[in-house]
Amino acid sequence: MAFAAIREFLKLQGIKYQSPEKAGVLAQEMEQYRAMGQAARKEFTDLVSAFHKRYSYLEQERTSQWMNQGQVLRPHFWAYLKGEGTLAEPMYALRLYGDAADFGVSLEVSFIERKKDEQSLQKQHKVLTLPISQPVYYLAQENGESRRIEGIEKNRLSLLQAVADGVVRKVLVKYDIPLVEVGSIEDVLDQLQSAMTALEPYYLATRQG
Repeated sequence: MAFAAIREFLKLQGIKYQSPEKAGVLAQEMEQYRAMGQAARKEFTDLVSAFHKRYSYLEQERTSQWMNQGQVLRPHFWAYLKGEGTLAEPMYALRLYGDAADFGVSLEVSFIERKKDEQSLQKQHKVLTLPISQPVYYLAQENGESRRIEGIEKNRLSLLQAVADGVVRKVLVKYDIPLVEVGSIEDVLDQLQSAMTALEPYYLATRQG
């Protein structure tokens, strides 16, 4: 089954991890969590690397870790693919979404929050200067919460206003590819290539002065 390690690790979303040396009677369980996290992270990284081969002009950044700083298991991996410029610029990212029953990978145009500078948001907002059509959609961040917004022209215009008013802080453009019933990795890569074709104009818009 394709992406079996990712599917299994998604079942562990939110579980607290301890290093086996400190886990006492739970040591064996924690070792299992660690092995599952590492296997799922490798599976995702292999997908990103295979996709990167089709776009070798981009620079593949490291995949996120299988747990967060609070040692909570975090199966929704992501990895950025950087074009020209600094790490503060908007770039492409692949990101897992969903749960074990229904999951997939999305391609997006976004920037790394911890690397941002005073221009990052301004550049990111340029994704709103282009018309949009489905299956591309928006992810808008408002009051620290992110919500999915359908990729239609009416929503683009309202988001432009919301950004101008300071109500919405950040808007990503995204394209989802389900992974639950995939035929092969090549099928996924072909779908990601379609996503890339759809999102490239938005990425290029963030590069315009």
